[in-house]
Amino acid sequence: MRGLTVPFVSKLNHLSLFATKILRNQHQTYTSKSCYSSSSLSFRNDPTVLPTALTCSANSKCILLGSQIHAQIIKLGLSNDVFSQNNIIKMYAKCGLLARGLKVFDEIPMKNFVSWTLVISGSVQTGEFEMGLGVYLEMRRTGLVPNEFALGCVTKGCAALGNKELGECIHCFVLKVGMETNPFVGSSILNMYAKLGDIEDAERVFECMDNHVGCWNAMIGGYAQCGYGFESLMALSLMQYKGIPMDAFTFINALKGCLIVGNLNFGRQIHGLIIQSEVAFSTAVMNSLMDMYFKNGGELYALKVFDRLQDKYYILEYCVFRSLTSVTTSLINMFSKCGAMRKACLVFKRAPFKSIRTCNEMISGYNLNCRHTEGLNLFCNLKGMGLEADECTFSSIMETCSKTENQKLGRQMHGSLVKSGFASHGYVCSSLVKCYVGFGMLDDSFEFFNGVERLDLVLWGAMIYALVHKGYSSEAIELLNRLKDAGGQPDEFIFGSIFNCCAGISAYHQTKYVHSLLVKMGYEKHVFVASALIDAYAKCGDIENARRFFDQTSRFCDVILFNSMVLAYAHHGLVGEAAETFEKMKLAALQPSQASFVSVISACSHLGLVEQGCVFFNSMKLEYGMDPSPGNYGCLVDLFSRNGFLEDAKHVIETMSFPPWPAIWRSLLNGCRIHGNKELGEWLLRNCFSWFPRMMQHMFYCRRFILKRVVGVMLQRKKWTQRFIGWTKIGRRQTILWMESESI
Repeated sequence: MRGLTVPFVSKLNHLSLFATKILRNQHQTYTSKSCYSSSSLSFRNDPTVLPTALTCSANSKCILLGSQIHAQIIKLGLSNDVFSQNNIIKMYAKCGLLARGLKVFDEIPMKNFVSWTLVISGSVQTGEFEMGLGVYLEMRRTGLVPNEFALGCVTKGCAALGNKELGECIHCFVLKVGMETNPFVGSSILNMYAKLGDIEDAERVFECMDNHVGCWNAMIGGYAQCGYGFESLMALSLMQYKGIPMDAFTFINALKGCLIVGNLNFGRQIHGLIIQSEVAFSTAVMNSLMDMYFKNGGELYALKVFDRLQDKYYILEYCVFRSLTSVTTSLINMFSKCGAMRKACLVFKRAPFKSIRTCNEMISGYNLNCRHTEGLNLFCNLKGMGLEADECTFSSIMETCSKTENQKLGRQMHGSLVKSGFASHGYVCSSLVKCYVGFGMLDDSFEFFNGVERLDLVLWGAMIYALVHKGYSSEAIELLNRLKDAGGQPDEFIFGSIFNCCAGISAYHQTKYVHSLLVKMGYEKHVFVASALIDAYAKCGDIENARRFFDQTSRFCDVILFNSMVLAYAHHGLVGEAAETFEKMKLAALQPSQASFVSVISACSHLGLVEQGCVFFNSMKLEYGMDPSPGNYGCLVDLFSRNGFLEDAKHVIETMSFPPWPAIWRSLLNGCRIHGNKELGEWLLRNCFSWFPRMMQHMFYCRRFILKRVVGVMLQRKKWTQRFIGWTKIGRRQTILWMESESI
């Protein structure tokens, strides 16, 4: 990485100059075209001039040029020309001014199917899905038959609104007119079913389609959309077996499936296919590939992908004119996820043009790397940069306030977003609710929540998640009942939060009730929900129902489900079943994650199977090439400490690649208590003395002989302002009593 620093800076400086030159030329082009349109168009008889000029203004989103051409068309008396009016509608829609396009549409005396299609497409592209569906229905009433582009747009609108009934009607119409074999129409219907969560119907549509690359891309993307990562990879394999050529969209969708499975080896195999194909230098594919490596723990592979692109800077220069902001934000995102904030800051400083998107990405990067002060400073400097904060900015900065636990700053941000008019935006409201719950200010969070005029599902989910995360379990369940009473339908995220809540308080009857609701609404196939339900049943003591539900869902072949079941068996002391489930996961061609080994080693720890636990730990590196995480080392130390192998536990702490943390010291200290090793206990307390203030609340694990030694050490150090005076017993738990005193 150090070798990248100097050339990266020089290339980025060159990129800045290149961008400035391009944008200056772009401004001159707009100016010349604008003058040309107002002075010369009326003297030209070439019929291609007006459509070409309108296309230019639409592609460049130059509304000034487009408006002048519109005026010129009116002057030329072409207001009733359908072809010219259609081009004007297209221009206004692409420039984001749909209202003007609709006004032009209403003025057309004889509308053709192109006119209707352009309005439908423009409505969907600008997010006006209900309007798009309404225009489609009106078009059908006129007797016109929509083409494949209109049908593709309207199916997208159905998916966005969750209107499956209308989507099925459109599917029937497609079958009636015989357009089901059209690759574009078929792929659009398949995508619609996938986004609605109905993968079975999507598969039926796919079976009736030809072996067109777009159809395969839609199916692979549909599997990934519904959380079936393994099936998406199987479809990719079958596509290769049949010799169907793959394009950039194939690999992007397949990499999404790889992210769901969480298998780094699968991702590397896809990388090999990308190298063999003709899209090895596609910017979108490379971004997806690096994202896959980052999220699967292959940061070094991601940086090598970026480093080995010999023409990466030329690719960036090519993209400057088209999407300079996107390139900058992608680089900041990549370096932030890798922890290279110095490089992310360098990209931000050297960016020729800073937009609010760039600043938002930078604030998110600061949050990700726990550099909250810099994030707040950047937010405060936005006005000085001539930028206005948007909903993403406020959402990120509320997260910063929550992590710093700064209540005063949180209230100031609340006032700022109210003044800015973002108090009713869903994501901003969600961040504000999480912030207040994180502060422990339940009354304020409920007051704000109840004051929102339009409660959407995102806000309900955020409130329930925040309550569960902070341990307010009864309030979370009560809020779910309020959601049901209000006629709302919980989504998979709310179900996951509620099952975590039930697991935390062992609420068995609530778990069964919510399970029945889950089945009724068809969310039992979602991996994270299924995992949370298995965990809830296990922690409520019903291992049979956990096993039964796992057997119903294990066919989805997801490592998260297997991890949950292994951990469930471990909690119930069924280490044989846990090991058997672990082996089944290997037979299903799923690579165990670090969480898998945490679960199975914990099971061995509780049942005293030291040798088997060591075998599992060693297999991480030997069989799977995985570096143990701090959690894995913690489980190994706990395994040795619980079962009397205290010297081995000490050796692991001294030789592991991570600095020790309080929890791992406590595991060894607890082992000293169980097995009466006074000497090691004294050594431990002397060597982890820097951690001692944080560990005071956990010293009830220790016996008197260690505590007496502690007092002696404290008197020798002459630094502490507390001294030990004895024990007290509350219920079944012993606690240390301390009395404040001045330094000795």
